[in-house]
Amino acid sequence: MGLAVAQMGPVNLADTRAVVVKRLVDMLREAAARGAEFVVFPELALTTFFPRYWMEEAEAVERFFEKSMPNDDVQPLFDAARELSVGFYLGYAEITPEGRRFNTAVLVDRQARVIGKYRKIHLPGHSDHKPDAPFQHLEKKFFEVGDLGFGVWEMDETNIGMCLCNDRRWPETYRVMSLQSAELIVLGYNTPSHNIHWNEPVHWRTTTHEIVLQASAYQNAVWVAAAGKCGYEDGYHMIGSSMIVAPSGEIVARASYEEDEVITANIDLELGRSFREHVFNFAKHRSPQHYKLIVERTGAGDPLPKP
Repeated sequence: MGLAVAQMGPVNLADTRAVVVKRLVDMLREAAARGAEFVVFPELALTTFFPRYWMEEAEAVERFFEKSMPNDDVQPLFDAARELSVGFYLGYAEITPEGRRFNTAVLVDRQARVIGKYRKIHLPGHSDHKPDAPFQHLEKKFFEVGDLGFGVWEMDETNIGMCLCNDRRWPETYRVMSLQSAELIVLGYNTPSHNIHWNEPVHWRTTTHEIVLQASAYQNAVWVAAAGKCGYEDGYHMIGSSMIVAPSGEIVARASYEEDEVITANIDLELGRSFREHVFNFAKHRSPQHYKLIVERTGAGDPLPKP
């Protein structure tokens, strides 16, 4: 399968949807010219990472949320995908007809049809105003926890699962999808270089990003493709390091810069099947009767009584 990750450089507050969508179309065309059949775009790809700003929800909805997908602003991307016969994953801020707000991604097939939708479950950050912080991280203010679960969809005989940003740090994310026979898990992210909640060294932001993608690909026998939006958005820095990871845990392609950049790989889906048959043969080796605490407890508690 020809796979591409389309990393995006900064999207600033002043950038219009038309300008941003043109960048996406340009990268889609580059990916197609390099043999890609599927392209992964970042989280909240159509706007700046607006949860860094304190504002009323109504203002955020007016400026940053999409009422439908596709819509007139994004239609050029869908038209190009249909013309080139390339599918894609796209993250954006969704407001439903009922007024519910989600951090959302869609899976679009090679005929430019939306065949899957995911709404972010592991929302990081806070909902209160932190005036002393250098910026905000208000995903808990602007979005609800996703209500669609972790789904897997078949596209061109490949089982594809989706998640978003902070979801990638949680092992349950991948295992739920791998138990649905996912072969490829795709995700977009916007990860600030500075963590405002605790004194996390800056280099950990990239190190932990790499660790979770590599370990999760290996432990679930899946390919993982992660697309970041990175660089300085109006002075606020986000990490890059978009990548494609094999079921062996090896990074097979990685972005080199903090700007719009397309990376590609011809991924061998048989490699994942080999790992699922041998090392991680779930049906043969898993013992879910011993994993009940995973769903019974949210936070850590006392050790269980010993038999």
